[in-house]
Amino acid sequence: MRELPLISLPEVVLFPGQSLPLHIFEYRYRMMINTVLESDRLFGVLLWDQELNQPASVGCAAQIVQYHRLPDDRFKILTLGQQRFRILSYVRPAPFRVAMVEWVEDEPADDTPFSLATEVRQLLNDVVRLSQKLTEQSIELPQIPRSPLELSYWVASNFQGAYGEQQALLELQDTSARLRREAEILTSTRSQLAARTVLKDTFKE
Repeated sequence: MRELPLISLPEVVLFPGQSLPLHIFEYRYRMMINTVLESDRLFGVLLWDQELNQPASVGCAAQIVQYHRLPDDRFKILTLGQQRFRILSYVRPAPFRVAMVEWVEDEPADDTPFSLATEVRQLLNDVVRLSQKLTEQSIELPQIPRSPLELSYWVASNFQGAYGEQQALLELQDTSARLRREAEILTSTRSQLAARTVLKDTFKE
């Protein structure tokens, strides 16, 4: 357990190993960045639930790897996702939120994640292939992680726009369950793309 300064964002779910650039302009968060730069450069990122008007209870720690201080004391920073955490209690609400947190890890797994990881990689390739056919543009995937755990985080981080789904994936403590859900989402995406490809080919004739 440790105390962790927090920032809540309405449309951001950070995952371990993923980068997150931020423009810090609110006064309270400028104070926070000044504080964390004097320590271990670590703070927590939480999704702000706009329906419930409160932050999620599980987030991801972000470490500042680069920063640029602007003349008016705003910051442009680049962070990298570290460990996931769960809020235990709020220590203070102002000038910026600080909470007592515990780190969250996936439970030990058997060999299942490796077969699921292979399935997810194949589904990714299928989605990219169909997307290229639809858009008639080349799509280059970055280097995909080999580790099932890192792959599960990488895939989840790319479900941009589906913030509720991303948050649910972040909170899972089972690599196999995370990969299984991602395989379901990618399978559905592949089916939709395949149907659109058939329609496109039909109207071309």
